[in-house]
Amino acid sequence: MKPVYLANRVKGMLEVLNGFHQNLRIQNIMKLNRKKITSLISKLLWNGSVILIVTAVACAQKEKTTRKPPPTRAHTINKSTGQLELIPSRVQSPTANIVSISVEDSVRVIRANGMPNHLTGTFPNNDNPNKIKEQNYVIKIPAHPLLADQITPLSMHTFGIAVNGVLFDPGAAEWYLGNRRGRWQYEALSGAIKLGLDESHGHVQPNGAYHYHALPTLLTNHITLNESAHSPIVGWAADGFPIYALYGYVDSGDAKSGITTLRSSHRLKKGKRPEGDNHPGGIYDGTFVTDYEYIEGLGQLDQCNGRITVTPEFPESTYAYYLTESWPVIPRCYKGTPSRNFTRDHRNPRPR
Repeated sequence: MKPVYLANRVKGMLEVLNGFHQNLRIQNIMKLNRKKITSLISKLLWNGSVILIVTAVACAQKEKTTRKPPPTRAHTINKSTGQLELIPSRVQSPTANIVSISVEDSVRVIRANGMPNHLTGTFPNNDNPNKIKEQNYVIKIPAHPLLADQITPLSMHTFGIAVNGVLFDPGAAEWYLGNRRGRWQYEALSGAIKLGLDESHGHVQPNGAYHYHALPTLLTNHITLNESAHSPIVGWAADGFPIYALYGYVDSGDAKSGITTLRSSHRLKKGKRPEGDNHPGGIYDGTFVTDYEYIEGLGQLDQCNGRITVTPEFPESTYAYYLTESWPVIPRCYKGTPSRNFTRDHRNPRPR
């Protein structure tokens, strides 16, 4: 007997009992497994010569229960060198890489199993306890995206997905004193908190999803990426705009203007962070995301690490994001409107 069918039958019986056993919740029946229960209800209701017996038989299969995320770790580190200890990438993915990208009406649909098409580090490792597992991504983003009236900060959402079906997810779930509501989120690329990243700046979520925190080095080795040509598309952002890496045209409106390494317009703030009252103190050295600031015109890219440009795939121009060598590497905001596929459940985007 299926758990859902069983629960519906019991619910009807409970209504007949006219409120008996009010503290019982039907959803609890669906969570119980055969090892814990063989009979849930056995109660007599006397109504003249009629006896109503309500019996719930053990559930035939175990239902998944909602798991709370692990508690945020409380850190007090307030300085870093910016040096990462990357895990050597010598391990083959447990299963083959599967990804397809198609345009259906006005939607770009990306189906992938999240397996990288390159070697990875060893997972689990000392700083990342999770094992790579196959995913089931069916992601839908606009095929013809539009710029929004205002930018949308990335927050803890996934920025986009690479052409190999691996997520771009730069944010680290690590905060000063463990305060998620505070402004002091640790920067994953600072090295302040060891995250067990491999040579492609990737590691694994608790659900088994391998993802990138920065430039996916071994992925870029699989595609035609060199300093003498404009970058090919390396992924798609949550708002539908393309993602490129490192190299673009000198003049964003002229494909014949030559190739340059595009620079971010962010830099470290000057001075010291505030102290006391849950502030870490110390100098702005890149330990925290908010150690950086945007300076318009400092580089060729805007606050979201993108620009309006012609590209080989979009000769009539498009807005495009670029992965850069310096911070933020992966953009930290959207210029368009991000798909709910990413903002609703950034750790496991499975639109339905």
